[in-house]
Amino acid sequence: MTTSPSLPPIVTLTLNPCVDVSYDIPHLIEDQKVHATATRYDPGGNGINVARALKRLHVPAHACCVVAGEIGELLERLVAHELDHPHCQRIEGETRINVTLQQQEPRAQFEISGIGPPLSKLALQDLVDEVLGLAGSGYAVLTGSLCPGVGQDFYADVARELRLQAAHPVIDAPGPMLAHAIDAHPFLIKPNRYELEQLVGHPLPEFEDVRRAACELQARGIDYVCVSMGGEGALLVDDKHSYHAAAPKVEVKSTVGAGDSMLAGIVAALARGESPAEALRLGLACGSGTAAQPGTQLFGYNQMQSLLREIEVSRDETCLESQP
Repeated sequence: MTTSPSLPPIVTLTLNPCVDVSYDIPHLIEDQKVHATATRYDPGGNGINVARALKRLHVPAHACCVVAGEIGELLERLVAHELDHPHCQRIEGETRINVTLQQQEPRAQFEISGIGPPLSKLALQDLVDEVLGLAGSGYAVLTGSLCPGVGQDFYADVARELRLQAAHPVIDAPGPMLAHAIDAHPFLIKPNRYELEQLVGHPLPEFEDVRRAACELQARGIDYVCVSMGGEGALLVDDKHSYHAAAPKVEVKSTVGAGDSMLAGIVAALARGESPAEALRLGLACGSGTAAQPGTQLFGYNQMQSLLREIEVSRDETCLESQP
């Protein structure tokens, strides 16, 4: 897998980045100190994770984010080693720290998400302008939580501006942020099953229910809808077909970054002009590879290549047949 010289630009936006700290611990005990058996520090935030994964796929990407305070300085040092083209805008305050606890017995994962610094309107506009300029007519991945004070329709507004310049907005966000963004007709969205249920307002107990809901969503003006379903794999629909693949069997050690890795694989494949089926295969291989890593580590390239050989994609009925 090599980088094409004609690959369109790809940029990720992370409004609320963090330093991810993961601890391996034997067992949590209430009101008692627990000593970690291993500790790891990684640059974090969904957009940064997508850019980290793209680098592992040998796909160059610009990663725009804000950094603040001494934790922000640490984040800048971390991204310098893990990203191809980091663009860090310094603001007032302190970059947040997110913590993941990997309990060994019984096996469990606990996650704590910190609170990031507020972002001024001027700094926010500067960041948006940078994303628009770097993306051109390429791909812009808008994902992750928002800074305090930024409205839930922020991703929708940026997606509309990207569409006006013929770019491809990719959005992976929960709740109201995604609901608003759908009306901006993004190129790709990637809800998980629960998020899709929240969007449509009712449970989706069967695979066919998920497929029908994804097809109906795609028909509202979205090029691709990908639904991640954990151990059941993932579904990708476009205006012609729906594609499904089961997840390869791996020992899940941590789910941190798995969805971001899947998104990176899909974007990389589509940016290279590969088919939706191949995009889904690569996305699942990247996501599953990350789930097999401890803490906040991402997949390895050779590991991803091995998982690719295990994934088979089936093309299902056309989405048109699912419309009411």
